Amino acid sequence: MRLRLLSLSTISLMLTGCGGAQSQSGKEPAVTAPSSITVTSKAFQDGGKIPTKYTCDGDDVSPPLAWEGMPEQVGAIAVVVDDPDAPRGTFTHWVVLDLDASTTELTEGRVPPGATQARNSAGTASYFGPCPPRGTHHYRFTVYALSHGTGLLDGAELEHALDAIDSRAVARGRLTALYSR
Repeated sequence: MRLRLLSLSTISLMLTGCGGAQSQSGKEPAVTAPSSITVTSKAFQDGGKIPTKYTCDGDDVSPPLAWEGMPEQVGAIAVVVDDPDAPRGTFTHWVVLDLDASTTELTEGRVPPGATQARNSAGTASYFGPCPPRGTHHYRFTVYALSHGTGLLDGAELEHALDAIDSRAVARGRLTALYSR
């Protein structure tokens, strides 16, 4: 019976994607830090389509990301992937915290040692690929330079993680891509 309930819950989440009834933050960090970081990906261009491999329709693995232009004396780095087009407000797909300040990229499907993952809007501390219920959605891959690490552990609550990023961000950069089903 438990297996059946778990299967039904998983199917329900997959069908509703970014518009699901799961909790959502409804916000992004309200960072006023300058946009001085350049974010790129080998998998897609800014304004381009996210390959299916990185979505719920494919392998659902995080795409490779790279960045440059970090300011001096950064204490840590955070990455947030979200969808502002979700029907019930911004849906956060992934939050990676406390990356070492010397990090300049994320490898496909991997989180560097020492970094932590906060819960996403689906309630899991992992990458949850684009999965829009309908229409074309914009997915924002935002890299934040933090004055110092958050100290949050794996599985931290989404609101706590976004608040920690907001209070520590000294610079940011964004890569936006599209996906539709």
